[in-house]
Amino acid sequence: METSRSAELFAEAQHHIPGGVNSPVRAFRGVGGTPRFIEHGAGAYLYDADGNKYIDYVLSWGPLILGHAHPEIVWVVSNQAARGTSFGAPTASETELAQLITAAMPAVELVRFVSSGTEATMSAIRLARAYTKRAKVIKFAGCYHGHADEFLVQAGSGVATLGLPDSPGVPPAATADTLSVPYNDLDAVEAVLKQHHDQVAAIIVEPVAGNMGLVPPLPGYLTGLRALADAHDALLVFDEVMTGFRVAPGGAQELYGVTPDLTCLGKVIGGGLPAAAYGGRREIMQQIAPAGPVYQAGTLSGNPLAMVAGAATLRAISAPGVFERLSQVAAQLRDGFAAAAEAANVPLQAASVGSMWGFFFAAAPIRDYASAKQHANAARYARFFHAMLERGVYLAPSQFEAAFVSLAHDDAEVEYTLEAARAAFRA
Repeated sequence: METSRSAELFAEAQHHIPGGVNSPVRAFRGVGGTPRFIEHGAGAYLYDADGNKYIDYVLSWGPLILGHAHPEIVWVVSNQAARGTSFGAPTASETELAQLITAAMPAVELVRFVSSGTEATMSAIRLARAYTKRAKVIKFAGCYHGHADEFLVQAGSGVATLGLPDSPGVPPAATADTLSVPYNDLDAVEAVLKQHHDQVAAIIVEPVAGNMGLVPPLPGYLTGLRALADAHDALLVFDEVMTGFRVAPGGAQELYGVTPDLTCLGKVIGGGLPAAAYGGRREIMQQIAPAGPVYQAGTLSGNPLAMVAGAATLRAISAPGVFERLSQVAAQLRDGFAAAAEAANVPLQAASVGSMWGFFFAAAPIRDYASAKQHANAARYARFFHAMLERGVYLAPSQFEAAFVSLAHDDAEVEYTLEAARAAFRA
């Protein structure tokens, strides 16, 4: 496969951009080799600067649930751009998207738009601390809630990929009130809550972990978190930046039947443009300025391009049978990869939840960050990644990331992917 143009572009980018990329995992450090510079996308496919074509399972790390350059999204964004891209003033499109979100998620009675998932989680935790008048926050090792200082404690995503336990530049005081415990371990949560009695403002969790690789919650885990939060007067915050409108029409909270106090959203709700949000019970959200004293603002929050793209996306995926189809495609890939690995005598743990899927090169079950780091063979994943890339399948350039499907992925793409996987497992 020809990659010389991508190599040239990457070399040039490194003269002007730290590491040549604007988000670390894009640099292929977790798998080695030359990152592909993409020129355009269409449906389920990416096309790079060398003219190579790939079936895409990264999908901009989750937002593109309709696929690349969906005609409706292109039309609404183009139409809005011709009328203006940003006003710094309210628009009706903000209310329209807010209505779509609150209708799909009953736990979200009011919603505030921001521009990134990091902003959403950071703002939700500020709100939780103000509402409860407590400082400490429980998070889970391997769960990634953005790059705010307080969250870079045993974080997943690119931090896991690069092997960074924390980040330089984060002072100890910034993380002093962040308590990290293992995912899928209720006993550990209860012990910390008892140790820090009346001090914990919130428990924040990815209800389906997607930033240590795809790790679903164990049966009863999310229900248990709800009960523990209630017992200790802490708020339960679901970081659904990844799972929102991905695993079910109403997110993981609908899928698992657990009601959080606050919800963080992103990715899908922007339709491929920068948009995120946080929301929850009215009495809590009314504390946000200008309704209340908790300050949060953003120049491009609720920008009209992202609002119309997000609204068009949520309307499209509200059609009957959409999530059944998405879940079916992800399950086909999960089961097909598992069967191909077994036939090749390759240890593999594969899983899917809604339109999210993923796999670990591991013989033992993966239930948390510690077992992912201990059992997952990242070197083997890197070899497999490049074998798939050479066959025209674009997976996440890291063992510790989830994969996604879109409505543009049809039987033909699935069949081709599984045939490529069978060859790659044997390679």
